[in-house]
Amino acid sequence: MSGWLPKSPKARRRLTLLAAIAPVLALAVGLTLWGLSDSISFFYTPSQADAAKPPVGRSIQLGGLVETGSVVKHPDGRVEFTVRDSRAADKVVFQGDLPDLFREGQGIVATGSYRQDGVFQAKQVLAKHDERYMPREVSKALKEQGEWRGDGAKPAYAVPGKSPVT
Repeated sequence: MSGWLPKSPKARRRLTLLAAIAPVLALAVGLTLWGLSDSISFFYTPSQADAAKPPVGRSIQLGGLVETGSVVKHPDGRVEFTVRDSRAADKVVFQGDLPDLFREGQGIVATGSYRQDGVFQAKQVLAKHDERYMPREVSKALKEQGEWRGDGAKPAYAVPGKSPVT
């Protein structure tokens, strides 16, 4: 008998049972996390995405304000627009019907991924209906950047040659 095992047969049984269950439990947790890794979607504002540089093709959520004058609708149903925060802007391409509440100056969250050319290819676009309803991540990121307009304030930035979004 080894010196590190407990002397009590009951305690040895418990230790043996624990030694058998722990690797199985660790394997189950590892497989679960690996299986869920594709369904996890990270949220970024344009400046956060520039800093994090998410890999091409990884599904993320990009949120911010639709830049005034940036929306271009093509006859084939493709829509291009720019999403910006106070420090950065990203071009977004979306194929399909936009929500009724989508408009310039409006806060949106787009789900999709960056392409090789750096353009964000959206699979889904969600528009908030007013300043009181906004995903927590978007409002927190906009507040941190001085971009929050929930109280009717003007944005903290101005794009050269364009009037500020109201």
